[in-house]
Order: sequence, then structure tokens, then C-alpha cells
Amino acid sequence: MKIAVTGGSGFIGTNIVEDLLAKNYTVLNIDWHGPKIPERSNIWKNVDICDGEALEEALLKFKPDYILHLAARTDLDGKTLQDYDQNVTGVEHLMNIVQKLPNLQKVIITSSKFVTKNGYQIKDQFDYCPHTVYGESKVETEKKVWANPPQCDWCIIRPTSIWGPWFGVPYRNFFDMVMRKMYFHIGHIQCHKTYGYIGNAVYQIEQLLFTETPDKNNKVFYIGDEPAYEINEWADEIAGELGFKVPTMPVWFVKCLAKFGDFLGLFKIHFPMQSFRFGNMTHDGTNDMTNTYQIAPDMPYTRLQGTRETIEWIKTYERKS
Repeated sequence: MKIAVTGGSGFIGTNIVEDLLAKNYTVLNIDWHGPKIPERSNIWKNVDICDGEALEEALLKFKPDYILHLAARTDLDGKTLQDYDQNVTGVEHLMNIVQKLPNLQKVIITSSKFVTKNGYQIKDQFDYCPHTVYGESKVETEKKVWANPPQCDWCIIRPTSIWGPWFGVPYRNFFDMVMRKMYFHIGHIQCHKTYGYIGNAVYQIEQLLFTETPDKNNKVFYIGDEPAYEINEWADEIAGELGFKVPTMPVWFVKCLAKFGDFLGLFKIHFPMQSFRFGNMTHDGTNDMTNTYQIAPDMPYTRLQGTRETIEWIKTYERKS
């Protein structure tokens, strides 16, 4: 069984490539960055997915049975759609190439929960409400797939806030702040969000990869844990593993800090608390996991197990660094 993973050097890609190799699949990592684990250089092909010819050459030569498309620009720093060309042109190239792969059994294309803003209740799989340029680019990702769908089986996944070993900004920041005792609760406000431990995300993605999803009215699947996390509770769980308690700040005081951060931002000075972050920390952001759990019902990790493994990975990674 041959599986091509675009973006296999990224956070989710690194974890899923390791799991697939452990299960004795033949894997090709297509990425313009080298693998995070140097020993995986032998399965890495240096390709920019915006280079259609190079991408086609790599895939035609490999002749995959399955493709997991993870490659994308995922930060929020871009100002225009052109800044996220990997998410538009790159996907368009892939959709053209998969038509030329006769052995292909399934393709998964990765989108993002940011095709809608936090708190928005979607009506159907074509209902979009992005609030960032990155989110707009992922809407284009999905539209490119629907405009030229593979002839084989396929589906779209929308990862939520995935965390765990090998993660980076922004979700690594949450762990870092708690572990460095820089995180605090905002009054008694409770905030629920759909997050997902990477071990569970790998399980969900693989279940979707190897399970047929033929229903055209059910082609989009969120990746994350159920139930949604209450963020204060999770922060307390992380701190509890390290032997301390998270402090609580009054709401009015944090609002003042956010306004001060907004003011400094006018002068390009970064401050850890701003109104955008305050809103994100105090408003729910949940996603419907129903159809994903019908295909992948047995999560291999609890949140506490994931938290412990992540803390251990951070400590080990920092020692090596």
C-alpha cells in the first residue's frame, strides 16, 4: 500500500507519517521543507506544490494508492489571497493530477475550521463565513475540490485546534504560557472550544482515509476531540501535572490590558494581550463532530493522556535544543 502525504514535514504530517511507517505502509513525503525527523529524509521529495510539473512528476512516479493532502500555508500573517497561493493554486494542481493516477483509491484534502468564524453555526458543507484571509484561502481550497472532484473516493477534512508533540505556533504558545506560569483565568468566564489531541487526529484521519465516504452530501469532516474543552479546566489540568495552580485575574483588569495591547499594536509593538485575543479567550468556538465520530468512534487518547505526553515531549525537545 503506497501513500503520498503532501506536507508530511509539518506538524500533523510528521505525526501521521510516523504512524503510517510504523504500520508498514510505503510512504512518500512531498514537501518543500525537510522532515522534522532527519531519519525520514529517505522518504522525502523536495517539491513546491505550486510547481505543477514537479508535483505531477513526483506523484506519477510514485503511483500512490492513497493521497493525504496536508500541504498548505497555515499562518494568519498573509494580507491577500496571493500570499496563500499554496492553498489555491497548489490544490488546483493536485486536483488535475489525481485524474491521471489510475491506481488511486482515495484522496483526502485538508481544509480548516477557519472557513467559518468561531461561534458560527454552519447550515451545510457549502456554508462559509471566514474572518481571516487564511480562512478565505481555505474556502478557495474547498471550491477547487468541488469544481474538479477526483474520480476515486475523496473527502475534505477541517482540522480544529490540533495540539501535541511536534506542534508549533499558535497552539504551542498555550502550553508554554501555562508551563511558564504566565497564563491566568479571566474572572469566572467559561469558554468551550473544540480542540484535538494529535494522537486522536491521526486516528481520525486514517479512519477516513481507509473508509469509503461516497455520500456527496456528507463529504466534509471536522477533526477534533469530543466533547469540547472548557479552557480553564484544561489549563488547570496542565498546571496540575506540573504541581501548581493557575491564578485568576479580574475581567476589568484584563480588558484594560487588551486595550493597552491594542494601543501598542498601532506602533507595531507586540503585547501578549489584545482585544482580538481577549475575545478569543472568552467566546466559545465549537464544531459538530457527529459525522466524524460515526466513522472514527474510538478515540485512543484521553485529554489527560495527551497532556502528559505533550508535556514530556516539550521537556525532551527543549533538552535536545
